[in-house]
Amino acid sequence: MHWMEVTEESSVLTSFYNAEDESNLLLPKLPALPKNYSTTAKIFSEEKSDEIMKLLGDVRLNALVLGGSSGFIEIYAYGMFKIATVTGVAGSCRGLCLSSDLKSLSVITEIRDSSDSEAEITYFQLDTSLLSSYLPEVTRMARKFTHISTLLQYIKLSLTCMCEAWEEILMQMDSRLTKFVQEKNTTTSVQDEFMQLLLWGKASLELQALLMNQLTVKGLKKLGQSIESSYSSIQKLVISHLQSGSEALLYHLSELKGMALWKQKYESLGLDASGIEDAITAVGSFILKANELLQVIDSSMKNFKAFFRWLYVAMLRMSEDHVLPELNKMTQKDITFVADFLTEHFNEAPELYNRKGKYFNVERVGQYLKDEDDDLVSPPNTEGNQWFNFLKNSTHLKESPLLFPYYPEKSLHFVKRQMEGVIDQCLQKPADVIGKSVHQAVCMSLYKTSQSEDSTPQLFKLPFLWNDKTSNIHYVLFTILENSVSKIHILRRHTDTSRSVSNGILAVDFGNFLNNSISESSDSRCYSCLDAHFYDDETVTVVLKESVEQEGKERVLAQLPLSSVYTDEDQDREFIWDSTKRLDEQSDEIPTRTVFLENQWRVLENMKAQYVSVNGIRKVSCVLSSNLRHVRVFEMDVEDDGEVEEEEEEETTQIAAGEPDEQNQSADNQDNVCGASAEELLDETEEQEASLDP
Repeated sequence: MHWMEVTEESSVLTSFYNAEDESNLLLPKLPALPKNYSTTAKIFSEEKSDEIMKLLGDVRLNALVLGGSSGFIEIYAYGMFKIATVTGVAGSCRGLCLSSDLKSLSVITEIRDSSDSEAEITYFQLDTSLLSSYLPEVTRMARKFTHISTLLQYIKLSLTCMCEAWEEILMQMDSRLTKFVQEKNTTTSVQDEFMQLLLWGKASLELQALLMNQLTVKGLKKLGQSIESSYSSIQKLVISHLQSGSEALLYHLSELKGMALWKQKYESLGLDASGIEDAITAVGSFILKANELLQVIDSSMKNFKAFFRWLYVAMLRMSEDHVLPELNKMTQKDITFVADFLTEHFNEAPELYNRKGKYFNVERVGQYLKDEDDDLVSPPNTEGNQWFNFLKNSTHLKESPLLFPYYPEKSLHFVKRQMEGVIDQCLQKPADVIGKSVHQAVCMSLYKTSQSEDSTPQLFKLPFLWNDKTSNIHYVLFTILENSVSKIHILRRHTDTSRSVSNGILAVDFGNFLNNSISESSDSRCYSCLDAHFYDDETVTVVLKESVEQEGKERVLAQLPLSSVYTDEDQDREFIWDSTKRLDEQSDEIPTRTVFLENQWRVLENMKAQYVSVNGIRKVSCVLSSNLRHVRVFEMDVEDDGEVEEEEEEETTQIAAGEPDEQNQSADNQDNVCGASAEELLDETEEQEASLDP
């Protein structure tokens, strides 16, 4: 993985960065999702909504680059939406780096013919000049993609909250009526049983047993309250969240379509107006389905309220309880309303039992929230609807692109998944087009891995890539084994593939820099490089060991300034690379630079160091042992001597109490790292060696 931020500046980009996003002016702010639902909704809750807005407010383009096996490389704008899929790079990705000017993508791969063969480490430099040439357009497009991606997530979580608001208790009426059908001995239908109770005020013994013993007055009251509470919550979520999110999505897709129609700017990036039109149509269908759900909720709330009011009074009379006068009043209109409800909802459906295990579908809202491909059990009745009849009889409007298609038989979840699929498909094309524009500019076979390396646990292993933002140069650090010494090599390439960089490849020899107090045989020393990382644009942090390891030979952490490697003297020794050979086969011809580190190193006593990881911004380095069980952390640069002296007494007291051995070793050692004295290093966290045993 590699994160990068664009550092290029231009008048067009500056005006875009400074311009206020019009969507903030034209669209209402998305309401935060309620906190009382699942944890997945909390990323859009009131506490987190500012963080989402900050993410959307970051207009300067940054990207996440991912590399995997079989040449798999993808670039995600703002780490969220894919804008490029690169193919055709041989081998498994070991490291990658996208330049901050977007002109070049450097990749290091491991090519292995078979599982038993040695792997060949190869460096590729890919030309990504399309991204660089259309940087303002890529930034605008990526910004829209991020908005759309965020809104799709918002809609998904809104729907999740709606599903949670719908409770299983709402299915109680369906299950009780199904059980009643299975147990009753009479041939009278359930609908007729309830009709008789409505018209004559008398219920059969079986219906009376169902109502008084299974449903009960208390249970009916609870069911009525649950339905009203649940339906009200779902209704609010549809109106305030689902609809506002869908309308915002429609707005951004419409803007994206306008960008796609500006072919001079965006056609080369793969924006397809027809595909975006399909996405807009899919969002319109989703909004229609959400409106249909609102109508079903509104109708169901009225129906259930009237039905439960009547049934509650009837059950009170059965139990001979007192009925309040205000409940006892029922007009002819109310009776007709309940009768229509019984006629529509209380029909037995044997085919439904085979599908859902029940004979009734009195509760109509839950079917819209089921995430399944089955058609709705009780789709809305469109007979007699004047608009539907008008469309049916109109040959011109039937296939009109101005009308959103309507899916009366499908659930809200189904239409949402269909919408997501269409949007993903239309936004996938730019990634494919930009990915195909990327082509190979340089391919260099570096070296073959040694089989003996497999005995060492593989963690942070060379080669290592670095992007110098200020000069737009990619550096590759790697080692080549020469006479039993792993010599570090530095390859540098300009991100503009049309330009060359002098001294592209150099080998580095480390001169004798350990004093005799550490080792007596100091005259002829060869140091192998175990690991190396760029500390900043001007310095490389390395872990070294003496090539002939003996008892008492310590490993060394050192800082290697690039200024000591690349000098004017090397201009005449530029390496001419033979592309038919691997680099390790030409190692004798590679210019070698011997460097003397002076005071920029530190002996790692009592530790078999193997790997290093650094953070130049935080000014720390972390050294890991070869068995991956011990770690030491160094503060690499102590700026204020006065502050160090003030803190030294506290640190010395703490260390003396906890780790006296480490203190003595540090106090006796007069080595430096980046100019920090041994006394200063007492302030560092190097002494905090920790066991990583599980």
